[in-house]
Amino acid sequence: MSRPLPLGSVIGYSGTVPGGMVLHPDKSTLVYALGTCIVLRHRGDDHNQEFLQGHSNKVSCLAISRSGKYLATGQVSYMGFTTTIIIWDLEERRILHQLNLHKVKVESLSFSPCETFVASTGGQDDGKLVVWYVKSGKAVCGSPTPIDYAQCVCFFNCTSTKLVTAASAKLTIWEFDEGNRQLRPYDCQLGKIRRVLQTIVIDSKDEYVYVGTQTGDVLQVSLGPKLFQNHGPKQKLCMGVQSTISTPFDDLLVGGGDGNIVLLRSGTLKTVSSTKVHGSVTAMANGNADQSGSFEFFVGTSKSNMYDAKRNMMASQLIHTCHYDKINDIAFPSGYSEVFATCSMDDIRIWQLEKCRELLRIQVPNQKCMSLAFMPDGKSLISGWNDGRIRAFGPQTGKLLYTILNAHKLGVTAITGTSDSGKIISGGVDGQVRVWRIGPQSHSLIATMKEHVEVVNGVQVRKNDSECVSCSSDGSCIVWDLTRFTRNNSMFASTFFKAIQYHPDESQLLTTGTDRKITYWDAYDCAAIRIVDGSLTSEMTALDISPDGTAFVSGGYDKEVLLWNYDEGHPYFTGKGHSEPITKVKISPDQQHVVSVGEEGGIFIWDYKAPTSASTSPASVGSPASGSPEL
Repeated sequence: MSRPLPLGSVIGYSGTVPGGMVLHPDKSTLVYALGTCIVLRHRGDDHNQEFLQGHSNKVSCLAISRSGKYLATGQVSYMGFTTTIIIWDLEERRILHQLNLHKVKVESLSFSPCETFVASTGGQDDGKLVVWYVKSGKAVCGSPTPIDYAQCVCFFNCTSTKLVTAASAKLTIWEFDEGNRQLRPYDCQLGKIRRVLQTIVIDSKDEYVYVGTQTGDVLQVSLGPKLFQNHGPKQKLCMGVQSTISTPFDDLLVGGGDGNIVLLRSGTLKTVSSTKVHGSVTAMANGNADQSGSFEFFVGTSKSNMYDAKRNMMASQLIHTCHYDKINDIAFPSGYSEVFATCSMDDIRIWQLEKCRELLRIQVPNQKCMSLAFMPDGKSLISGWNDGRIRAFGPQTGKLLYTILNAHKLGVTAITGTSDSGKIISGGVDGQVRVWRIGPQSHSLIATMKEHVEVVNGVQVRKNDSECVSCSSDGSCIVWDLTRFTRNNSMFASTFFKAIQYHPDESQLLTTGTDRKITYWDAYDCAAIRIVDGSLTSEMTALDISPDGTAFVSGGYDKEVLLWNYDEGHPYFTGKGHSEPITKVKISPDQQHVVSVGEEGGIFIWDYKAPTSASTSPASVGSPASGSPEL
């Protein structure tokens, strides 16, 4: 039975979750969603993190109670299945209740001011509003939402028996009778105004509700007579209103889909000041305030950026950032564990491992970086892109050193450098493996090796630069002679090979792919030595072997990081936290950390644990899964 792999820290933020970031009432802890995880991070220290893990799929919404004692989080499920709401005790960092009534998706959550109740709304496949007891986890009452599903729900600030929901074109006030377990809806009259409603905020006195719309303006509706009063600002926000909060002084902060943040006077809905951030504003939270009228607020965007902004200057400072799209590759410099690089859509980023801080960002707009590697001499960072080019950058400055045009048709999917840093070996979508000579002032093609008929997913080179091996989605791995540039040997299996690694002593090869198997191969005659099940349910995509050869790590579509004992072929540790398939895993050169990246854009840094052997006898070397001979 494998043990949990300790999660040390996380770089990332699910910026597409509406309201996916809140500030704890202690004003020092940011709470936000990342995949299936909830991250609690001290606002002044990226490395001071705690994690709440319990969801089986990605988090879709969250809400925190007024005192900060409780946190409610909802998730997405599969079509036709019930989904889960988890109520957490934040003081003890534990799960209080798991609530299961909604189907497919939990759309929005809200706590009552007395913290006795929590309200939840389901998505378009569910269409229900449910009120729950926080302490017992039992449902008080529920009702179908009229006409359309409610995109957001919000309790009144002064009473715990009234709440507001906004559907696509209908604003509804609900009163619930706890004794009779009933919810009574009252529609608000918006007159001739026709809008798609997206966000809700209620003022501190429960006099007005302010509703953000897809048109880019805010509607002011009186909660007493339930009538439309006003709308503004005159200059509408582009791409709609995505987030609204009430400031400590009862004004409104409105975030737009184009990244604009506007401060509005609550009475007139006129613009006071504005600023702009990168990405659509999906979450905002109030920070500290003083008597002079100045206050602090935090902003989360769809580009996975977090900002700290001030009212008196309306200037924003970036405090946290990560990739917003699928991360395709990860690389450590040779023998150096302090930094690592990742690549995704539009950019390459270099990170400091211990402080989880971005050191350098290399941007190539509208292009996707598909592979990258540090040259062994550390003087350049080589990368393959979907436009078919190989680009090399200075790892300290980010300066473009050279570009190899038309390196591969349709994209460069695998890349590595030889130990003398004089050659680059690349693989592409076209199935070709190419060798490039890199000189001080020029670069040239040495050879093209054409035997694969599908995309090349990985390339590895021997330490003496005499051979390299490539794996492909055509079901073959080929060992190439780098002197004659011909095939030396090959391996075949009924799978799409996704990853291949040389053992540090280069006597064996390790492969994995869509058949869920991890296969040990003899590096001399390319015969299969052992086959073990890498996953019971999903295809495998990533492998890496520790520098001392005693362990390896794997990941795939089951979203789990497995740390294996190499000789036994047994996984001793399992890391759970990703909400999307894992694309790459790496063990740091000092064997202190395991770094995994996935399609959700998160970087998960795990504490490396040596996989202890169950037995030291020679009989334990053979895999019980395959009954194959000893290594």
